[in-house]
Amino acid sequence: MNTEALIKKIENQISSFETKVDVTEYGIVQAIGDGIARVSGLANCKASEMIEFENGAIGVALNLEEDTVGIIVLGDYLSIKEGDKAKRTGEILSIPVGNDIIGRVVDPLAKPIDGKGGIKTDTNQLMERVAPGVMTREPVSVPMQTGIKVIDALVPVGRGQRELIIGDRQTCKTAIAIDTILNQKGQNMKCVYVAIGQKKSKVMRAVKALEEAGAMDYTTVVLAGASDSSSLQYIAPYAGVAIAEYFLDKGEDVLVVYDDLTKHAAAYREISLLLRRPPGREAYPGDVFYLHSRLLERACRLNEENGGGSITALPIIETQGGDVSAYIPTNVISITDGQIFLESGLFNKGIRPAINVGLSVSRVGGAAQTKAMKKTAGPMKLGLAQYRELESFAQFGSDLDPQTKAALDHGSKSIELLKQDQFSPIEMTKQVGSIYALNNDLLKDIDITKVAEWEKSFYSFLDASKSAVLEEIKKGWTKEAEASLREAIVEFNDTFSA
Repeated sequence: MNTEALIKKIENQISSFETKVDVTEYGIVQAIGDGIARVSGLANCKASEMIEFENGAIGVALNLEEDTVGIIVLGDYLSIKEGDKAKRTGEILSIPVGNDIIGRVVDPLAKPIDGKGGIKTDTNQLMERVAPGVMTREPVSVPMQTGIKVIDALVPVGRGQRELIIGDRQTCKTAIAIDTILNQKGQNMKCVYVAIGQKKSKVMRAVKALEEAGAMDYTTVVLAGASDSSSLQYIAPYAGVAIAEYFLDKGEDVLVVYDDLTKHAAAYREISLLLRRPPGREAYPGDVFYLHSRLLERACRLNEENGGGSITALPIIETQGGDVSAYIPTNVISITDGQIFLESGLFNKGIRPAINVGLSVSRVGGAAQTKAMKKTAGPMKLGLAQYRELESFAQFGSDLDPQTKAALDHGSKSIELLKQDQFSPIEMTKQVGSIYALNNDLLKDIDITKVAEWEKSFYSFLDASKSAVLEEIKKGWTKEAEASLREAIVEFNDTFSA
């Protein structure tokens, strides 16, 4: 072989040469404690990147400092030691999701914890995702029926809305959320219930109630219990909304309940203080507002070009002594589209659900109601507000004129009618029937002690012999539908009085 041919052959071999060296970046654990690891040597680490430790535990990079990376450990941190290796995965924090996740109880990493075997998944869903932009959204105009009379009539919630449930502990905040999930049966709505820092026994009781009602067929429960680490409690709501976004991308409607964000903020505060982030008001870090705003902004209703799906968010906040002006409550109130305020005073009086109609508001309002409910429940809120004023005034005067007596009687019957047992959501058409009877003085001859009995019997009467009237109301609110409903109420009242 001559020299020129040899040179050409060597040049060809050099040009076609490929290096296939697997470069993995490793770091060394410098300090570990309270679920926080400080690792040096991960120079190219990204924010929210998943890091794998020697013992198999997964961590998330939260603090990118000059010499070290602050990592929250999402598993067993007790077996991690100083000097252990930590490996970059190159993947941003995500969870595996698929259709099979429906009906399951999972931890914040989407691993099943209900003992029913593995979950078949289709894709990995990012836990942190930019919320849909304004141009991809549609105004909230489709009702999301809760099955709770006082909410559907006076504080309506629409698909794609963020409605805050706020109140002191043990005022049945969770009960409202569970009843709303129960009422989605047959409404073509997926549900995700995120339990943050709750007792696991309490959550499992709620799961049992959902199973008995057949609601687990369309519900996923994400559980980061009180005994779980702050790191898992911190990522739990983001896992919940990531599962919801998997179905949103398919054009489906999803309801997400965050129970509760007060404990979520406390878990984040704990992590932040351990990461040596500077404390601000009430020792919360300065970005605690961003913590919840980036979560709740992901609730939306998309337009048809973008799939037409929706995520409705029901965040829950626990107050101390009814103080809605505290730091976290005011933060979340300013992010959401209204609030359902539960008052312990009303709860102790036996008014359940203990919703203060004066302080509760929906910024979507009548846009999230059916025409029948909007027409029927319109005058109710004003009537209840007047009743509250008259009630406080009437206790000082014994001699009342007939008009005031009538207003007090109507108001007390309104409150009696709006009472509702737990785990018993009522469909919209029946709600319209009872509220119409109240607002049109068709209950004036019914004694206040008999209102609950009247209501129960009236619903049974509608089911048994007036299903056509219910169908008419479902289609829309016409003069014919109103006349048919009035006739049905008068007919029932005659038999009930007898």
